[in-house]
Amino acid sequence: MLSRFKTPRRVVITGMGCVTPIGIGREAFWYGLQNAESGVRRIESFDISKSPVKIAAQVRDFDWEAQLSAKDRKHVPRTVPLALAAAREAFIDAGIAVENLSLEERQQIGVQIGTGGGGLPFVEDHYAIWYNGGSHSKASVYIIPAATHGTLSSELSMAFGLRGLSHVISTGCTSSTDALAYAAQHIAVGRQEVMIAGGVDAPLAPGILAGFNLLTVLTTEWNDEPERASRPFTRNRSGMVLGEGAWIYVLEEFERAKKRGANIYAEITGYGSTCDAYHRVRLQEGGDEPARAMGLAMDDAGINASQIDYVNLHGTSTMLNDRIETNALKLALNSSSHRIPMSATKSQVGHPQGASGAAGLGAALCAMNAGVIPPTINLDEPDPDCDLDYVPLEAREADVRVALCNCIGFGSKNSALIVQKV
Repeated sequence: MLSRFKTPRRVVITGMGCVTPIGIGREAFWYGLQNAESGVRRIESFDISKSPVKIAAQVRDFDWEAQLSAKDRKHVPRTVPLALAAAREAFIDAGIAVENLSLEERQQIGVQIGTGGGGLPFVEDHYAIWYNGGSHSKASVYIIPAATHGTLSSELSMAFGLRGLSHVISTGCTSSTDALAYAAQHIAVGRQEVMIAGGVDAPLAPGILAGFNLLTVLTTEWNDEPERASRPFTRNRSGMVLGEGAWIYVLEEFERAKKRGANIYAEITGYGSTCDAYHRVRLQEGGDEPARAMGLAMDDAGINASQIDYVNLHGTSTMLNDRIETNALKLALNSSSHRIPMSATKSQVGHPQGASGAAGLGAALCAMNAGVIPPTINLDEPDPDCDLDYVPLEAREADVRVALCNCIGFGSKNSALIVQKV
């Protein structure tokens, strides 16, 4: 199966694109991170009058129609234009003019996308058409493929004419962390030269919001102060805030990137993933398996905790998750846990579900390349059980050469990624 595999090749990140609640485009996202901006606002895209939760981190001022031809706009979920916009920026940032590539070159570029909800809001819209007596002419003839997670990567492949593998990973909140790792592995073993990889999610719709309300994981206490609502590791946190967005990267083999003079953000050097095998949504007390995932990532990278300069946290802002993640970090990092600065990107962009890991990677690249660690905003009253250095309230200048990105997901899943400066 791997007859040509001898020594794993190095994999680097050479392009980044994003569409986020705190800014559209890489530079806007980084500016928002460094300036402690919040993307949480009152929901305006649908009726929330009967919902106890009235806020979310939505992407504003996004011209989604510009990403699609007129004939396609009726047939795809919101995740598609979000991902297309991010991927276009990533290719431009990497200096790859896709339109000028030969067929052979297109065959060497694959797509690996992580998503949690895929096209579920699109499906919800169609249920409303069918079950409320609406005309079927308003429905898309492509509702089935559009609603299927697996076709999300195909939309990118078709838009750019990419002939390499085209896969979707859906593992809950760890989806994009896993997608990035699997994409790197395909390059490492020589099966692809370049990969477009990352995450996208847009889980904002009335039915989905109602479902999360049933789980009692969303905060209902900050509807009148939405920018203060996502508050990981604070004493008075009361639940997460749903978010949306796309964070897409160009990954390629190191020697190839170096030969063409590409700007290299970082090298992906380690990955670890485990499962608590415990509960559909709850974490197991203690944090042993999230800690083991981080340990596996460090082992894979050939480093120890003393070499880590920054940790991007899962930091959902729920009472249980933040406390258990803190304990997992102490187990994984031992005596270094109180030394290493860490921050929770979800305090600024909410919880973008399957795109969480890709969003966290973007924050880590910001820290490495701008020399600035983004803050955990709203951390104005620390929880005594969460006593690590979460870089509260304001960004901090730092020399970050090695970063650990941690993710914890529904279904007891845990994944961690290590990136290093080249």
